[in-house]
Amino acid sequence: MLHDLLIIYLIQFLLVFLPAFGLSKLFRKANVPENRAWIPFYNTWQILETGNRPRHWFFWQFIPVVGWFITMGIYIEWVKCFGKFSLLQHAATALVPFIYFPVIGNDPKTKFLGPESVKRHQKSASREWIDAAIFAIVAATIIRTFIFEAYTIPTGSMEKTLLVNDFLFVSKLSYGPRLPNTPLSIPFIHHTIPGTSARSYSELIKIPYRRWFASPVNRYDVVVFNFPEGDTVINRDEFQSAVPYYQAIREFDRMDESAGRNAVLSNPTEFPIVIRPVDKRENYIKRCMAISGDSLQVKMGVVYVNGQPAFVPSRSQFEYTVYTNGQQLDEDVMKEEYDINMQNPNEVQGYGQPNAYRMWMTGDQRKKLLQNKVALQVDSAFDTIPSIRIYPNDNIHKWSVDNFGPIWIPKKGATITITPENYAVYERPIRVYERNKLEMQNGKVYINGKEENQYTFQMDYYWMMGDNRHQSQDSRFWGFVPEDHVVGSAWLIWMSWEHGVRWGRMFKTIQ
Repeated sequence: MLHDLLIIYLIQFLLVFLPAFGLSKLFRKANVPENRAWIPFYNTWQILETGNRPRHWFFWQFIPVVGWFITMGIYIEWVKCFGKFSLLQHAATALVPFIYFPVIGNDPKTKFLGPESVKRHQKSASREWIDAAIFAIVAATIIRTFIFEAYTIPTGSMEKTLLVNDFLFVSKLSYGPRLPNTPLSIPFIHHTIPGTSARSYSELIKIPYRRWFASPVNRYDVVVFNFPEGDTVINRDEFQSAVPYYQAIREFDRMDESAGRNAVLSNPTEFPIVIRPVDKRENYIKRCMAISGDSLQVKMGVVYVNGQPAFVPSRSQFEYTVYTNGQQLDEDVMKEEYDINMQNPNEVQGYGQPNAYRMWMTGDQRKKLLQNKVALQVDSAFDTIPSIRIYPNDNIHKWSVDNFGPIWIPKKGATITITPENYAVYERPIRVYERNKLEMQNGKVYINGKEENQYTFQMDYYWMMGDNRHQSQDSRFWGFVPEDHVVGSAWLIWMSWEHGVRWGRMFKTIQ
C-alpha cells in the first residue's frame, strides 16, 4: 500500500512540477516572483492567491487520485486570468500544461487580466452544458474506475443468491482499484460500440497490470472478474462468452483441437475473431471457492477445500429429480409458496415420465416440497460423465461437473514441477496469463526456449464457481482466474426487476 501511495503522490508531484517552466513565464506577467513557480505545491497556492480563488482548493490536491483533477482545475482557473476561456484552451491546460503554459507564457499577446476579468466573462448556455457534461463524465469515470461500478446480473448462474436483472454495485476498493489497461476508450462503453461491431477503445496506449492498495480475494467472496477465456472471441451474438472461442474449436473437432482451430480461423466470414485486452473482456460474477495455495476437489457434487467440506451458500441451487404424488402442480402455488417458476426451463423441466420433473432449487425449497408432501421423493442429480469440455480439456484427466480434481490453485511465489500429468492443468496460466513460451517435446518441458521442468508463479489465482452449481459456466470449464482479471467485490443490490420492481431485494448486501 505504501508503494501505491508513493506512486499516486509522485504523479501529483509531477503535475505541479512539470509545468513550472511555462508557469514561471506566466508568473512574471502577473508580477509574481518567477522562482515561486518552481516550488511544487507552493506554486498552486500562489495561483489561488493571485487569482483570488478559494484557498481550501489547495488542500484538496492531497486527496489520492482526486487531487490530480483538483490541480487541473486550479490551472484552468489560472489561465482564465489571461483571457483563455475556450474549450480547446482549457483542454490543453488540463491535459498538457507543460506544453501549453510555455506557449502562452512566451506569447507577447498574452496579458494578465486579473481575477476581475474572470468575473466579467459570461459563458454561453451551450458552454455551461458542455462544461457540466465534461465534469460529470470525469467524475463518473473516476468513481467507476477507483470506487465502485454498476453491474447487472445477465444469467442465472448465481441463482438464487443473485437473480437475473439484479442491479449491483461492485466495490473496486475491496481488492484495490485496478488501473485500466486501455485508458483510451469511450466512457461507459465496455468493449463494443452499441449497434456496431466496432471496438469502443484504442490500444494505442497500453498500461501493464497495476492495482493500487491491493488486497487478496477472500475465500467465498462473490467476485466480479474479466472472463479469462475472453481474450479471443468469435464476434457474433450467438458466440461471444456464451460459446467461448476455445470451446468452439474443441467442439468443432473433438479429436484434434488444432484442426478445429484451423477450421475456425480459415473462415473469418462465419467466425469473425476479435482479440481483447484483459480489461475489455466480458465481466463474469461467481463465488470464489478456493484461493491461491488451496487444493480443491468436487466429489459427488460436494466441494472440498483443503480436504474439508466447503461453505454452501444458503440460497445456492442444485439439480434434483422430483417425483410428485400424482397431483397436477399449480403454477401459482408453486411460485407463491415455493418460489419455483414452472414456466422457466432453467427451473423446471419434464423428466420423460409421468409425475417426474427435473428441478433446480435450493435446499430449503427441497425440504419444503417434501414436508408438504407435494413431492414424494427428491433425488440429487449428478453429472459424473467425463467430458472434454471440463478443464483442463485433455484426455488424461477424466473429470466431470460433479467429480472434479483434486487441483492445486497457483500461488504467487510458489514453485511447481511440471510433469506430463499436470502440464495441461498449468499450461494456460504459464503460457497465456504470465506470457511465457511453454512447450513439451518428447516428454521434456521447455520454458522460453530452455529445458526447464520447474516454474515459479508470478501471480495469485482463484477458483470461481456459480451458486447455481449445475447451470454455471465456471472454473470447472475454463480453469483459474488470475489476479489481474479481478474487477471487484459484489457489494449491494440497489435495484431488482422482474415484470416490475422486486422490492424485497432492494438495498440488500451480498453475502
